[in-house]
Amino acid sequence: MALLVHLRRIMQSKSVKQTRNASILQRLFRYVMPYRWVFAASLLLCIILAILTPVRPYLIQVTMNTAGGKTGHLPFWLQWLPANSLLQFVVQITLFQVGFVLFETVLRFIFLYTTAWLGQAVVKDLRMAVYQKVLGLPLQHFDTTPIGTLTTRTINDIESINEVFSDGLIPIIADLLSIALTLATMFYMNWQLTLVSLIPLPILLVATYYFKESVNKSFIKVRNAVAALNAFVQEHITGMSLVQAFAAEKREFGKFDTINQQHRNANIKAIFAYSVFFPVVEVVLAVSMGLQVWWIAGQQLEAGLLVSFILYINLIFRPLRVIADKFNVLQMGIIASERVFAVLDTASEPSKETNITIPHWPQGAAISFNKVQFSYQPGVPVLKNIEFSVEPGTTVALVGHTGSGKTSIISVLNKFYPIQAGEVTINGVNIEQVSTASLRQNIGVVLQDVFLFSGTLLENITLRNPTITEQQVVDAAKLLQVHDFIMQLHGGYQFNVMERGNTLSVGQRQIISFMRALLYNPYILVLDEATSSIDTESEQLIQNAIDTLIANRTSIVVAHRLSTIKKAHKILVLDKGELVEEGTHEQLLEQKGHYYQLYAMQTQNSPTG
Repeated sequence: MALLVHLRRIMQSKSVKQTRNASILQRLFRYVMPYRWVFAASLLLCIILAILTPVRPYLIQVTMNTAGGKTGHLPFWLQWLPANSLLQFVVQITLFQVGFVLFETVLRFIFLYTTAWLGQAVVKDLRMAVYQKVLGLPLQHFDTTPIGTLTTRTINDIESINEVFSDGLIPIIADLLSIALTLATMFYMNWQLTLVSLIPLPILLVATYYFKESVNKSFIKVRNAVAALNAFVQEHITGMSLVQAFAAEKREFGKFDTINQQHRNANIKAIFAYSVFFPVVEVVLAVSMGLQVWWIAGQQLEAGLLVSFILYINLIFRPLRVIADKFNVLQMGIIASERVFAVLDTASEPSKETNITIPHWPQGAAISFNKVQFSYQPGVPVLKNIEFSVEPGTTVALVGHTGSGKTSIISVLNKFYPIQAGEVTINGVNIEQVSTASLRQNIGVVLQDVFLFSGTLLENITLRNPTITEQQVVDAAKLLQVHDFIMQLHGGYQFNVMERGNTLSVGQRQIISFMRALLYNPYILVLDEATSSIDTESEQLIQNAIDTLIANRTSIVVAHRLSTIKKAHKILVLDKGELVEEGTHEQLLEQKGHYYQLYAMQTQNSPTG
């Protein structure tokens, strides 16, 4: 009874798995539809090649039998061969075989090229779709998903999908058709000899099944290990300075070694399965050929039949030898497709997109937070009923201890994360009703940690926007009084910025971010800890740049250095997600509250106001 229950569970599991695989393949084939004629051509070639497969062994049989004096009735497509001259018969059928081989070779080349082309075309479209999806994912997704995992999905997993077409589905169909037609030919030629030849076949089928299952499990572990390796290497190369600063190389190497060993062990298990399976196939093939020789010798059949059946059985065993491998390739492609589709199915930013843009006010942008509540995780509030307004063309500073909610306000303003309650308006329009593109194009953000891409300084300033000319960049640099500094770099505006801008100082990277903001000419400027990490030499240069940037703009400044926000028209003091104080620098000092304490801590004395 227990055995029946166990078998029922196995069958149900397999049924669910097959249904899921069919659903994934059906979805994958939507990406084939633009190339359906190429796919149809591949299937047609697959059928033609399967029909041609048994022909060569038959031609060899006819040649040997005729040369041995055992002529028989020739099929209609060989009736043109001369029957009265043995030499002419052998020469012409040999030439026909050479031409046939060349023809088959050309068809096989076209078939392999077509399936590979189809796979690459689907991969290209899928990769574009995935990358477009990644660009639109909310920041919450990147908070919880390792970069290496997304890299694996975009590169490795999609490349595995290519093999579904080049080494998986279509080649499997071709092999199965070839086997079926070869078997049909063998039964037509001599059904008794065919049955004798297939006596060891059940052993091969059982070995193939266990080989497929074993390699499939190993390949799944290999894929998981590859994803783990990518994520680990990506993370640690990015944070290499921290690893070396804390002399943690040995410890981190040990972690890498553990993941690498898991990858190796998974591959070794797959190699072991191959090492067992292929010798089993050779033994079964040898037994089958031995049975053929025994039967033909006992029945005193012609030698041509023996040679053709040896070739036929090879044509059956050869694809069977690799068909399990191809099934695994197909299964891995389906698993990779499932992972890729999981990325495509990830919820994008809330789609409330409209054509509404931020209304332009001559005097600038007015910002209003009305009882805004926000949390990154459910039940853990970060902003609690935040309510304030910013007048057009004024500067507002946000201050408070780390974790008080300053950066969260910036994130909410940019619609990086959805709020749970309240509303944020710009010039009287709720930002939820404004198109995200319009919103972010009109908010210039200068962050503390400036990210730079590999490329020239000019490309990093313009973010490769073709509408921004080099002369505009030069004019912006002169306006910010940083043109001379840039010209001192090797190559000037064509200076090669290495990955993440490691060849530039913090202050130099910050200047680039200021130029970006100025060139895009936003209504609203956000400076998020923009001066907290710069050196003293760069501070005055950057302070001049800030003064230029905030002129005639609505500005929000987040800063730990309270000395940098004295000029603000209004200072908002945050504590544990709540707005506890607001006013000018002098007004807040007179209140002797949170701001007074923060200022006293930084100046190391008690201010008098």
